[in-house]
Amino acid sequence: MKKTFLHDEHIMLGARMVEFGGWEMPVQYKSILDEHKSVRENVGIFDVSHMGQVFISGDDALNFLQKIVPQDVSKFSLNHAHYCQLPYSNGTLVDDLIIYKLENKYLIIVNVSRREADVDWFNINSKGFNIKIDDKSDEFSMIALQGPKALNVIEKAGIKKENQPKFFTISQTKLFGFDVYLCRTGYTGEDGFEIICKNENVVDIWKKLLEYGQEFLIAPVGLGARDTLRLEAALCLYGADINEETTPVEADLGWSVPKDKKENYNGKEIILGQLNGEIPLNKRLFAFEMLDKAIARHGAEVFIDGKKCGYVTSGSISPTLGKNIGLCLISFVGECQDLATSLNTKEKSIGRTIQIMVRNKMYNAKIVKKPFVQKKYVK
Repeated sequence: MKKTFLHDEHIMLGARMVEFGGWEMPVQYKSILDEHKSVRENVGIFDVSHMGQVFISGDDALNFLQKIVPQDVSKFSLNHAHYCQLPYSNGTLVDDLIIYKLENKYLIIVNVSRREADVDWFNINSKGFNIKIDDKSDEFSMIALQGPKALNVIEKAGIKKENQPKFFTISQTKLFGFDVYLCRTGYTGEDGFEIICKNENVVDIWKKLLEYGQEFLIAPVGLGARDTLRLEAALCLYGADINEETTPVEADLGWSVPKDKKENYNGKEIILGQLNGEIPLNKRLFAFEMLDKAIARHGAEVFIDGKKCGYVTSGSISPTLGKNIGLCLISFVGECQDLATSLNTKEKSIGRTIQIMVRNKMYNAKIVKKPFVQKKYVK
């Protein structure tokens, strides 16, 4: 397994390490519930160095990105970030991405398990474009600082609040004397930052952030709480909620796909056809809340009116709400084709009772609105 440059720091902090996407990563330090609470109420620090960083530059960088993502990259403002999908020609997803527009180039953050597939797809689609694809993932480390007091830690580190990047933007600056990309996106449903730095600087930055964050009750956070936090915010996880068999519309990500983009892109006919209702959906991702006392985990079968019509993609307890929640993919084909009519709009689906099989026993749940916990941004 690969190890991040912060591996020894995690061991010294007492982390329990697990395999994740080919990397040895901390799943928790003390308690997942305590770490979750720290992010919601104060500030948590995460090692997310397993994520990939790919830079796209060259005269045709914009035209190239217009071809490979549904979002209209021509409308991206300098130093702004955008959530994007990376579809195959049939509309299903290679990955989902964050794209930052920088001066004369773009920075793309890719998922750990999809880095190789993403770069391969970039290269396949690059023919005829004057671009440079520069995978810098092995040169950079990445720290996430999340929670309502994250901006206080960054301010104490020397960057005043008025000089911090706004939500979904990026700045190139110095932190503790080191050159960094300071991003403000997040994967927790809280305000916060990502610090992208050279590998050789990450240990010093990590230690300094922990030191400066003490008065704000900073806590190191592992993959366990990262998952409960992102689920409360109803943020998709590649390999669980979305994959190579799911389109953006089926994943209920249609809100991020513009209908008026003129340029052709991979999968456009299918994605727009589904978005406009011209192509029927075969399935769709829904959020649910358990009505009975049970936790429905990934893979649990979903039943509606006695018919097996789907499965749970993500499921956990919500520490914030004190409820058991999850996401599930419901099929609209075969015996379940009638559900396409009864669940085709949010108005019709919200409140619909479903049943989920947990340990060979059926439990009741209901479809609810997303997100479970509203995303917060501290101005």
